[in-house]
Amino acid sequence: MTDETQEQQLTAAGNEMSASFLAAKKRSDETLAKLEANPGKFTMLTGDRPTGRLHLGHYFGSIRERVAMQERGVNTNIIIADYQVITDRDTTEHIQDNVLNLVLDYMAAGIDPKKTMIFTHSAVPAENQLLLPFLSLVTEAELHRNPTVKSEMEASGHALTGLLLTYPVHQACDILFCKANVVPIGKDNLPHVEITRTIARRFNERYAKKHPVFPEPAAILSDAPEIPGLDGRKMSKSYGNSIMLGATAEETAKLIKKSPTDSERRITFDPIARPQVSALLTTAGLVTGRDPKEIAEEIGEAGAGALKAYVIESVNNFLAPHRERRAELAKDMDYVRDVLHDGNARANAIAEETLEQVREAMGMKY
Repeated sequence: MTDETQEQQLTAAGNEMSASFLAAKKRSDETLAKLEANPGKFTMLTGDRPTGRLHLGHYFGSIRERVAMQERGVNTNIIIADYQVITDRDTTEHIQDNVLNLVLDYMAAGIDPKKTMIFTHSAVPAENQLLLPFLSLVTEAELHRNPTVKSEMEASGHALTGLLLTYPVHQACDILFCKANVVPIGKDNLPHVEITRTIARRFNERYAKKHPVFPEPAAILSDAPEIPGLDGRKMSKSYGNSIMLGATAEETAKLIKKSPTDSERRITFDPIARPQVSALLTTAGLVTGRDPKEIAEEIGEAGAGALKAYVIESVNNFLAPHRERRAELAKDMDYVRDVLHDGNARANAIAEETLEQVREAMGMKY
């Protein structure tokens, strides 16, 4: 292949991705308008892998929007994707503790288990059984093309496992078993929703032309800003640069105090030239609702010490109600387990009904 041919192919692929994103953005805007007008017609599925505690990035990136959807009257569902932990990890150590802490943080943040179904992968066999027919609807090439699979494999340093390769199809099972028609995501996860739409369409065309079984879900693309960690890198549990929702005020203060800055005394907001100082300003801006530039001007020559003191106070004030609710809920862990058991029971009933519809459509009811 010549360099010119390769360049042409890369350009064509880039144009295709751009067109795909623009189409998804248009669909997202149209869906959001319909949802605002009639939220009861929409079912949402979202979730997290229980690989550790939730942090401020999770709150501003997704949890806040989940609570808003719930309060609008959308049928909201949250999956704790425990099986997906082993896509790129060799151990399930601490997984029970992580799962229960997710439930605590969800409820402390405003998720109401009476309105939102919270459940785990491993407790819903019928949902996971959908993986078998769904795998027959995608090609190996389509799985290998998924950019999320590639990036997660590279980040993990592991060989590509069968579970990681089929991860997008497993996510399709999560979305489609409860007939979710909206999935709030960031731009990076758009390929997962696109493959889910493809699977739903192919299943209906192959097995259920007269009576389609699955909706083709729309991605609602998040407008949440990229939330940097305290060191200017992406906020991540593995980097140790995250402010956990369940951390104490003292732990939060200690973490912020030791966060790196730079040698320049005057505080300015410049994410490119001063990523670490700007990360602190961004955090303060998010929790206070203020413009980071305005905060920088206010602190000015007072330096990094004054900036860190402002961030500590702002974050601790913001998280105080969450921590109070969380501590109260943690006094009764039996109730937290009951919430999960109830969500699992509800999810099982839905999954079994959907699996029956799938078997019937495929002529596999004997």
